[in-house]
Amino acid sequence: MLYGALEAGGTKMVCALGDENGRILEQVSIPTIDPDTTMPEIIKYFKDKDIKALGIACFGPIDLDRKSPTYGYITTSPKQKWAGYNIVGAMKEALHVPVGFDTDVNGSLLGEITYGQAQGLTDALYLTIGTGVGGGVYTNGRLLHGMLHPELGHMRLIMHPEDTYKGLCPFHGQCLEGLAAGPAIEDRWGKKAIELKDNPKVWEFESFYIAQALADLILILSPQIIILGGGVMHQTQLFPMIRKKVLEMLNGYLSTKELKDIEHYIVPASLKDDQGIMGCIKLAIDEEALVKSLTK
Repeated sequence: MLYGALEAGGTKMVCALGDENGRILEQVSIPTIDPDTTMPEIIKYFKDKDIKALGIACFGPIDLDRKSPTYGYITTSPKQKWAGYNIVGAMKEALHVPVGFDTDVNGSLLGEITYGQAQGLTDALYLTIGTGVGGGVYTNGRLLHGMLHPELGHMRLIMHPEDTYKGLCPFHGQCLEGLAAGPAIEDRWGKKAIELKDNPKVWEFESFYIAQALADLILILSPQIIILGGGVMHQTQLFPMIRKKVLEMLNGYLSTKELKDIEHYIVPASLKDDQGIMGCIKLAIDEEALVKSLTK
């Protein structure tokens, strides 16, 4: 059976086909411009593919409350042309198939839970650090939504004692995204992260902020694994620095087998950057099963 996957990102929309085993059969990328320009291209791609269901993992904020009149909408997005857009409704109307829906980061986490290194766990955390910072939470065997969905990138942080940067986030300034996302690195240092690999202070600050956020999240959520993805985390020198600082910040308060094997606890994404698409396939499969159960 064929399932559709739409990884709806702020820069590009990745459309793909997959099967019931999560295998990706093909994919294309369409620029994220505005609904009038981008959505017809997406619909055209899926229109003749005979998919059984579609999974969408979308940039946000989005409305995930199925009882809400704006369920399936992109809500207060800083991408003004997409704010208030009913992306689920548009795809249902065009394709006449069940449409699963979640955040882009929850999609990546779901990919890791279903097909990757978080299989068999009940509690996992996925943090993506790239153009922005987003977090997905899997707790007690379920993706966490709550009143909206987690916005882990906007945690306020204590500043590094040598750092005077004001932060780039227009809402919060010195939050995790405002201090550690790719655009913040470029704004602070005048170069892209990839050009700063040999500047130790860049990665001292970066690892300090990421580790601080992770230490807090470990204490709050108690995940069994923490997966770090996104373009900034392609700077692999960050991982040992983050792990070391997390242990220093926890200061021996917790003693678990996971923290004693921290190299396998705080880890990079495992699915060759396809975890988001694979999560979308799982969203599609689950939505098809849900619709079938409700029509019996």
